Amino acid sequence: IVISTRVRLARNVRGFAFLSRAEAETRRDIADTVSAAVRRAPLLRDFVHIDVEQLDELDRALLVERHLISRQHAEGAGARRLAFDPTEAAAIMINEEDHLRIQVMRSGLQVEEAWRQIDAIDDALEEHLDYEFHPQFGYLTACPTNVGTGIRVSVMLHLPALRLTNELEKVGQAARDMKLAVRGLHGEGTEALGDFFQVSNQITLGRSEVELIDDFRTSVIPRIVEYELAAREALLRTRPLALDDKIWRAVGALRSARLMSSNEAMQYLSHVRMGLHTGRLSVVDLQTLNELFLQIQPAHLQKLHGERLSGEQRSIERAAFIRTRLSSN
Repeated sequence: IVISTRVRLARNVRGFAFLSRAEAETRRDIADTVSAAVRRAPLLRDFVHIDVEQLDELDRALLVERHLISRQHAEGAGARRLAFDPTEAAAIMINEEDHLRIQVMRSGLQVEEAWRQIDAIDDALEEHLDYEFHPQFGYLTACPTNVGTGIRVSVMLHLPALRLTNELEKVGQAARDMKLAVRGLHGEGTEALGDFFQVSNQITLGRSEVELIDDFRTSVIPRIVEYELAAREALLRTRPLALDDKIWRAVGALRSARLMSSNEAMQYLSHVRMGLHTGRLSVVDLQTLNELFLQIQPAHLQKLHGERLSGEQRSIERAAFIRTRLSSN
């Protein structure tokens, strides 16, 4: 149910204007300053550096699909950089909304582990950068909701049973009660493709990082997981035939379709994934399924094919690629 954990820190460098007021030359100076700090930090010496401004649209989209940069960073203007470790578990967006957006991602619910890693990266950078910090308000950021600790904790969950039982409002209500946001697969402003949802905090001022992380670990996520498990049990108990039909129709479509959109494929893969986790299906292995969720995305599909494709061509290639991958299962 819990797919991954992401912890992000927003930081700005003292002496430079916020990006909303920064001229092109200032943006480049910020990018150069932060990139130099990353290179000087021993902890970050293995990080890969990419000039996002120089990438074409397809390569930027690929980085978005891999959750290394945001759509805002991909679609922005002026000097923009990315530094990430070879495992892609940690990344630093330079000149996104703030001067730095540091993020660490872990599989499953590993909030404390992600926090420890990102805290170490933040300390390593602060040895070479002077952050904008106010003694009363904390770290100063472009968006007021990030002022304070500057931390954003996001957990990705797969909630197909709650959607099938029309009980997603339980997640929304729980989120509102705890002052959280529920977003789609790629974060703010995106839809929940394949029944994947991101749950994240909205406010950082007035709460410590440890308090927030403890809430996610012991209260927020366990509560949502409990709702999803209850919905799955209800489906198995009261509608097993309907559940099996949904799962096996998805298998049939994935193995037979000649045209398939991203949204359609994500939904079918979601149903198959639920079938695996409820024990109703065993003809597809989980690793293949998890790889397909990423490989069928538009940019990845075009990279695998070796050329740009129109929407219809992508639908054809996506269906063929899925059929080939599933034929070995």
